[in-house]
Amino acid sequence: MKKALVALPDQVWDIIDTELKGKMGGGYSDIIRTIVISYLSEQGYLAKGGKDAKEK
Repeated sequence: MKKALVALPDQVWDIIDTELKGKMGGGYSDIIRTIVISYLSEQGYLAKGGKDAKEK
């Protein structure tokens, strides 16, 4: 597993504190990890073969 330092605007932290904390995870790392994985999955990057994989 790799780690990354992420800086987010104050408005994003406010949303995480008021809306997402406890619902998407217990800590900031959990919440941000969930958001990133959800986005990648939604965009098809986590599907077998990647986003632009051709069907056979």
